[in-house]
Order: sequence, then C-alpha cells, then structure tokens
Amino acid sequence: MPRAQANELELEYETFGDPGDPPLVLVMGLGAQLITWDTGLCEQLAARRFHVVRFDNRDIGLSTYLDHLPAPDLAALLSGNLATVPYLLSDMAADAVGLFDALGFAKAHVVGASMGGMIVQQLAIDHPDRLLSVTSIMSTTGDPAVGRAEPAALAVLTRPPATTRAQAIEEGAAAFRALGSPGYPATEEYLRAKAAAQYDRAVHPEGTLRQTAAMLASGDRTERLREVRLPFAVIHGDADPLIDVSGGKATADAVPDAELVVLPGMGHDLPRGLWPEIADVVVRTAARADG
Repeated sequence: MPRAQANELELEYETFGDPGDPPLVLVMGLGAQLITWDTGLCEQLAARRFHVVRFDNRDIGLSTYLDHLPAPDLAALLSGNLATVPYLLSDMAADAVGLFDALGFAKAHVVGASMGGMIVQQLAIDHPDRLLSVTSIMSTTGDPAVGRAEPAALAVLTRPPATTRAQAIEEGAAAFRALGSPGYPATEEYLRAKAAAQYDRAVHPEGTLRQTAAMLASGDRTERLREVRLPFAVIHGDADPLIDVSGGKATADAVPDAELVVLPGMGHDLPRGLWPEIADVVVRTAARADG
C-alpha cells in the first residue's frame, strides 16, 4: 500500500473506488489499524460513489511511530499534569489534513469511529474549510460526564499487551466479543481471523499508550462543537459497552442541526449487518453538503 507524507510523518493508506468521485476519508480509533475499517464496508461506500480512503493514524499500524517521544505518565495525566503528553487529538486531526494535501483533496467528507470520531470532531473545529461533511460513530465529546465505559469493557482496554501471537489472537477475539454488537454477533472464526490479521500486520502498544494520552488530554469539545456549521451526523449503538450512547447523544446535542441515529443492538464495532444503514447515513449527510 502507498504512504503519504503528512505533517512530517508517513501515513499508510489505501483507496477504494473512482478517484473522480468525492473523497471520503475514514478515521479509525484508539490503537486500531486501517484494516479495522472492513474491506467490505469500504467497498459498499465506494459503490455509493465515494472515493474512499482508509489510513493508519500516527503511531499505529504501518504509519510513522513516535518512539523517540517519552512514554506518557497516565497517572500524572489523570491528576491534571499534562507535562508528559506527547501530542493531542488536534495534532492527529492535522495529520488528516496533511493526508488531504498529499492526495490532492481540497475538501473531503470524513467518517470517524470511536477515537476517530473525536478526531473528526476536532477536524470540524480546527479545519472546517477542509470538510464537506462529518459522520461521528460510537464516539463522544470529551465531557467525562457522558459516554462512560462499563467496567468490564474498560478492563479490556487496560489489559497488558499479549506476549505471543497465540495469546494475541485469543485475547483479541475475546475483546472483540466483549465490545461487539449483541444484536449482530460475529462468528468465532471471524473474530479470530480479525485478531490474527491485526497482529500479523503490526503490533505497537507504545503507540496506543501515546494515543490514549492524546485522547485524555484533549479535553471537552462541547462548547467548540456548538460553533460547527457543517452537515453532521452521529451514529451510536444502544448497546455500546465502551462508550455509552449518552456520548453520542451529547455530540449530536452540541452540534447545530446534527442528525442522531441510534442503532438498536449495536455495540462498539461496525457489524456487517449494519453496513447498509451506516452507508445510508453517510450518503444522506454528504447529500446535505451538496444541497
């Protein structure tokens, strides 16, 4: 796959569809590689006449690692000391703009999932002139009073990294199962194959730690989201154990004229059974930009 020079980094990316169609850039979440956007979903979006781009955020997958930066002190961060935070979500949003520049996109539609939703919210705040529309999926505003995780889901994220491939596949499949959609359960074979693909492509827990610090240190976006004037949609599952649906509702409440779509039975993933509905929302939101 190609790499783009962006914001003094190299970002690994992949495209789907006709380059003559409007660009749609997909931004993934915490520690999640571009392949977390399932190829089938990308192809469905491309079939809806988008030029789809998925990419690895900084510090993950096959994009540039920032291992020269010191490891963040999360305990200090939670007490309010930001001295060890290596970068913020605003820097990750600037990476996406750098990707736009490298690919020749004056403007693009963006879709973000989980922390990726936070990044596209930050894009809407910092770079509204580069966006056509925004869809934020299973995300939140940064307000600690909303979008809280269930203890069992939080434990999945705070588990020590696996030390072997077999352990990574076992624990990865268990994590996907714990966070997934109860209304759209995936097969064990699919979950294990997904975990194996993630492990075999890249393993970089240090980057996930730095991304965690960026997310925690970036604060509450609510007031600045009230200033956004872009076609904006929020998708959230009513069974999300990692970011409670209140996070999605707060996001939609903050952004003027945002559409909120709550999907029954959806957890903290993008289940195949909901791809058509997710694509419908993205298309509808993009059409508001054309209108």
